[in-house]
Amino acid sequence: MSKYGEKNIKAYSNNFTTMTPGPVAKWMRTCVIFQIFRFIAINLKMLVVVKKSH
Repeated sequence: MSKYGEKNIKAYSNNFTTMTPGPVAKWMRTCVIFQIFRFIAINLKMLVVVKKSH
């Protein structure tokens, strides 16, 4: 770690190396209708996995 520490790193600057979400990713994370469909799809996948194990 440098002598300046992480407090001097500013988000969205050139030195900030993590990915920032684009407009589609922001929409997918905030759209309630999309989240409901995603919730249903994940639950169906979990049901398939549980059914295979029993």
